[in-house]
Amino acid sequence: MSLFSATLVFGLFSLTLGCFFMLSPTGWEAGLKAFGRSKLMAFLVFGAALTWFMWEVAQLGEIDFGAYRPLLFILFGGAGLLSFYYIPDFLSVRGLAGLGLLSAQPLLIAAYGQPYFSRLALVCGVYGVIFLSFYWGAYPYRFRDFAHWIYAFKRRAHVLGVLLTGYGLGLVGIAFNY
Repeated sequence: MSLFSATLVFGLFSLTLGCFFMLSPTGWEAGLKAFGRSKLMAFLVFGAALTWFMWEVAQLGEIDFGAYRPLLFILFGGAGLLSFYYIPDFLSVRGLAGLGLLSAQPLLIAAYGQPYFSRLALVCGVYGVIFLSFYWGAYPYRFRDFAHWIYAFKRRAHVLGVLLTGYGLGLVGIAFNY
């Protein structure tokens, strides 16, 4: 992935997310508030994160504990599957955190070695995603609290949407000016 495509993809993601917060289409607020305890979302989001992580484990080379690949595959795969039964609460938020961390890797790899002024706008947002992924992964109930807080006053969601949309538009503009 090139720096152009990484910046463009992350910019379009931020733009789309910002539009959802800014415009609040029908069902968005209720869906965001119910996301943490939704069994369907837990299956889809955590399942996607688990699948992606298991693919990363399957791709380990010899220098990256590749000799223990079958053991790691069984250990992490079993822990992931057992989490559906033993810790079903907020599993979708944990899956979202996992997807955030896994998606940060290719974006940061694309920015690695580039001049700092050309990658700064991208990596600041990616590090924000990493921070939120760690925070919501450790305290998944805080995602629920955030969803209730942001919609306690509609203006908060609108301001967040405007900020994310502006950031996304900025990234798209930066991507096309490399």
